[in-house]
Amino acid sequence: MVRGRISRLSVRDVRFPTSLGGHGSDAMHTDPDYSAAYVVIETDAEDGIKGCGITFTLGKGTEVVVCAVNALAHHVLNKDLKDIVGDFRGFYRQLTSDGQLRWIGPEKGVVHLATAAVLNAVWDLWAKQEGKPVWKLLVDMDPRTLVSCIDFRYITDVLTEEDALEILQKGQVGKKEREKQVLAQGYPAYTTSCAWLGYSDDTLKQLCAQALKDGWTRFKVKVGADLQDDVRRCQIIRDMIGPEKTLMMDANQRWDVPEAVEWMSKLAKFKPLWIEEPTSPDDILGHAAISKALVPLGIGVATGEQCHNRVIFKQLLQAKALQFLQIDSCRLGSVNENLSVLLMAKKFEIPVCPHAGGVGLCELMQHLIIFDYISVSASLKNRMCEYVDHLHEHFKYPVMIQRASYMPPKDPGYSTEMKEESVKKHQYPDGEVWKKLLAAQEN
Repeated sequence: MVRGRISRLSVRDVRFPTSLGGHGSDAMHTDPDYSAAYVVIETDAEDGIKGCGITFTLGKGTEVVVCAVNALAHHVLNKDLKDIVGDFRGFYRQLTSDGQLRWIGPEKGVVHLATAAVLNAVWDLWAKQEGKPVWKLLVDMDPRTLVSCIDFRYITDVLTEEDALEILQKGQVGKKEREKQVLAQGYPAYTTSCAWLGYSDDTLKQLCAQALKDGWTRFKVKVGADLQDDVRRCQIIRDMIGPEKTLMMDANQRWDVPEAVEWMSKLAKFKPLWIEEPTSPDDILGHAAISKALVPLGIGVATGEQCHNRVIFKQLLQAKALQFLQIDSCRLGSVNENLSVLLMAKKFEIPVCPHAGGVGLCELMQHLIIFDYISVSASLKNRMCEYVDHLHEHFKYPVMIQRASYMPPKDPGYSTEMKEESVKKHQYPDGEVWKKLLAAQEN
C-alpha cells in the first residue's frame, strides 16, 4: 500500500579511498576513489520507512552531483508518493525536463546522475512500502503499469508503447517457471575483481587462483594503456583459467577507432568474448566501425556504462554498433529509463550484460537483470552480470553470490540502503576516514 507525502530529502557525499589499493584502476581512471552521492527520502507516514538512492562517482566531483540533487529536490518535496507512482512517466519527465536545469543536461552528465540518485531512492521507498524487492515489484507489475513508468520521448521510431506492451505480454509466458529457476540457481555473473590495471602480476595471479577456487568461469581484464603489458597480463590470465573459460577485455574508452581495431587484432589470440568501451562512449559510428572490423576475429563489442541515455542506446542498436549491451542504474534515469533500454535490446535481440561494481552498483543491477530474464528477454544465452568484490560490507542488504551467480535478493527495496555507521565514517570531508587521510596528506 503506497502512502505518505515526501517531507524530507537529504544527500551526502560518501567516498571510499579505493585508490590507495589500486582497486578500480583502468586505462583512463588510474586512481579512482569509489564514491556515491547518497540520497535519503522520508515521508510523513507513520511507518518511518525511508527510501535510499545512490549514484556512483569516482571521488572528486561528487560534491557537484550533491549540488545537482539539491537543485532537483523541489520537484520531490511535498509530493504524495501515491501521486508520483500513479503517474511515474509524468514525474520522470518533470525531473528531466525542468525548464532551467535541462540546459545543463538534457538527460546527461551531472544532472542526470543526480536524477538517477533521486529516482533510485523513490523506487527503494515504493518497493519497501509494498514489502517486495524491486525485481519482484517489477515482475508482479501488470504490463500496462510497467509501460506507464517509461518516457518514450525520442525513441518511438524504434519502440512504441504498443511494441513495449507486446514484448511484456509475450514475456508473461513461462514467467513463473523462470522465476522459480532464478530463485533456485541465481543469475550468472562474471568477475572483474582479479585484473584491475594497477594490480601487480603477483596480485593478479593470487586473485585469479582464488576466483577459480571459488567457482568463477568468466573473467574480465582491463587493457588499453600499454600493448606489451596487455599481452603479458592476458597471457597470465588465459594460462591460469585455461582455454574453455570465458575472457572479456575492457579498454575504458582509451583508443581511437583505428587504434582499437589494431590493438584488438594483437589481443585476438587470447580469444576474448568482447572488447568493452573501445572508444569514446559518444561515438556511435566509431563503435559500429570497430564492431564490423572485429567480426572476422570473433570478438564482440560491449558498451553502455557511460551511455548518457536511452537515445544513445537507441542509436547504438540501430547502427549495429554493439553485440552486448551494458545498462547502469546510476548513469541512466533509474528503473524508468532502464526499462526502455531493456525493451529496445529485446526488440533487437541483443543480450544485456549490466555494468556493476563501484559503490552499490551490484546491489542495484541484480534487480534489473533478474527482472529482464523473468519478464523480458526470457533467455540466459550470452548473458551475465558483472560482479566486483568491493565495498559490499557497507550495505545493509549486500548482494549474495553463490556458485558464481547472483542470488535474488529477498529484502524489500532496491538494496541501496547503506549502514549509517559507514556513511558517517566515509562522509567527505568530515568523516573520520577522510579527516585522518587529509591530515596525513597535509603533513
